[in-house]
Amino acid sequence: MLTALIVIFILAYAAIALEHPLKVNKSASALLGAGLLWTIYALAGPDNHAAIENLHESVASTAQIVFFLMGAMTIVEVVDAHNGFYAITSRIKTSKLSTLLWLVGFVTFFLSAILDNLTTTIVMISLMKKLLDRHDDRLFFAGIIVIAANAGGAWSPIGDVTTTMLWIGGQITTLAIIKGVFLPSLACLIIPLLITSYTLRGREVIAPDFVERRAGFETTPFEQNLMFFMGMGTLVAVPIFKAITHLPPFMGILFGLGFLWLVGEMLHRNKEDDEFKEHLSLVNALRRIDMSCIVFFIGILLAVATLEHTHILTSLAQWLTKTVGREDVIVTLIGLASAVVDNVPLVAASMGMYDMATYPQDSFLWEFMAYCAGTGGSILIIGSAAGVAAMGLEKIHFFWYARKIGLLAAVGYFAGIFVYITQYKLFH
Repeated sequence: MLTALIVIFILAYAAIALEHPLKVNKSASALLGAGLLWTIYALAGPDNHAAIENLHESVASTAQIVFFLMGAMTIVEVVDAHNGFYAITSRIKTSKLSTLLWLVGFVTFFLSAILDNLTTTIVMISLMKKLLDRHDDRLFFAGIIVIAANAGGAWSPIGDVTTTMLWIGGQITTLAIIKGVFLPSLACLIIPLLITSYTLRGREVIAPDFVERRAGFETTPFEQNLMFFMGMGTLVAVPIFKAITHLPPFMGILFGLGFLWLVGEMLHRNKEDDEFKEHLSLVNALRRIDMSCIVFFIGILLAVATLEHTHILTSLAQWLTKTVGREDVIVTLIGLASAVVDNVPLVAASMGMYDMATYPQDSFLWEFMAYCAGTGGSILIIGSAAGVAAMGLEKIHFFWYARKIGLLAAVGYFAGIFVYITQYKLFH
């Protein structure tokens, strides 16, 4: 049975990693893998009743992550429908390409910590199309945006899916991850910024000849600002809600979503244009969230859970500890692997491999993993959701990114590792 489980998981994992060449959506591969793994575990396992109990436990822990992601993605869609991000993007103005690069890098870095790296990448690359006319310039900016979005998401419990998983799982806490990973993430961004801005020095911003009108329905500045600050405030308040009530984060995000829904209904109840009201509603935002992404998380987390319950991951952790020995090397390799394969199953597997009795909350392993898994994906364009989004939006070629941006991202990745390990030794 164990051999069959391992073989099926490897095949499903390979199908996820080769999503683009195979032209099979990774959500389908994840669901198929999860279904086969649990079927074999239930039929060939020693105790069918125990398998069912384990499935119930896994569904409960998976649902917490899924509910949180659905709530957060819906809030972001509501803000976007109201053109709320215009409150930030409209303030980015400069004539120097290198200055614009630093502005975009830092706005992306901090915006990603509040939203998530995927949404931030889409927002910032869309902005670059309005600010930069030359496609070559936009490609370099897109590369920096991917690095900045992944670095910004790593130090926030709500900024990256993998960090969110560790936070909801209890491996990290809000203040500890911010204090521990902020400086390494900042180093991961600043080093590539220094190198890229040096190559772009002296060059002027060439703006498009036309002024692009914002697509869709126009909202008033009051509506834009209100929904932006309410949406961002809801996301930022979730860690505070968890700290005060000790309830799971998904409860905080759903509570905030309900409040935002109520405000939206009150704000637009007197509008006569039904189509306009529908566009701005929470119901419409729920339709626009990426459900295939949600389904992928369900499939991969349930698939990994079978390896955890059958103690395959525990055996793998023991083998890695015995063979490699050093935690920092193991986690660094996990981060590098996330440049090739999706970091969600990597972190999910790691959470099952290492026992919290041995590696307690906020220990070196978990904080370092949040950094490495979050930023390692920047090294290749396919290594993160932000990279894949940038690839589609700006038609970035895999090998162009590997030549021009991959080395920058790798230098930033190892610079952050150096900062984290140095910081850890100084304060522990």
